Amino acid sequence: MTSGNRQREAALRTSRPERYQRHPFARMVERAPLKIILTNDDGIDAPGLEAFHDALAPFGRVVIVAPKEPMSWVSHRVTALSPIRVEQIEKDRFSVNGTPADCSRIALKYLAPDASWLFSGINPGANLGSDVYNSGTVAAAREAAILGCRSAAVSQYIARGHEIKWQHTGKQAGRAIGMLLSLFLEPGHFWNVNLPHPLPVDKTPESLFCGLDSHPHKYEFIREGDTLIYRGTIHDRPRDPDKDVACCFDGKISITRIAIGTTSYK
Repeated sequence: MTSGNRQREAALRTSRPERYQRHPFARMVERAPLKIILTNDDGIDAPGLEAFHDALAPFGRVVIVAPKEPMSWVSHRVTALSPIRVEQIEKDRFSVNGTPADCSRIALKYLAPDASWLFSGINPGANLGSDVYNSGTVAAAREAAILGCRSAAVSQYIARGHEIKWQHTGKQAGRAIGMLLSLFLEPGHFWNVNLPHPLPVDKTPESLFCGLDSHPHKYEFIREGDTLIYRGTIHDRPRDPDKDVACCFDGKISITRIAIGTTSYK
């Protein structure tokens, strides 16, 4: 190993908690081609899906199994009482008339049961803190973890007055995934990654391993006739300084390891 590589390795070791150290077989994992499932909640034609596909392609074979139509904010809904139509559009590209969690199930139980990883995204909009309970993007990764497959959800925060540049987003997502592939991920867990915005063009933002912020969103309901309209703002949401919301809003890539179990024993 060259001096430069040793320095980079040392920097990686000191920038993440001890429990997130490199997998003992990380070098073999990095060199071995992977079979990867890619899904999302924005639909088979979403630009974030294409940007993520391009970012993941260097790591192995990517099999897209995505909803036929946008399915944002459906959380972990699954289809069990009606048939699910699956259409093969081309080689390694499948459209599913179902939810993101349905896509994970169909991919891992039928289309690609030998996959090494499942990735979900890239979502246009952050999935931070309590968002993870509403997000279809996150639900797809959670379902994969339930089924015993390593997984990660990736979302792009959108700053006020800015638009996503998918080429930059895909590039930064690929770098973050390259790091996560070398880390040990305990069974029953998955990664939730949120990219800051706007992204710098000439450098990689710092990555920070952090916990989920438990603050609720700041919102209200406005009455209009006989209906109630949700009104809230993403950018001014309450947050703790050391949790994922503040991390992402402050210009860092937030990386959170989430357990599929929610029971806490004292």
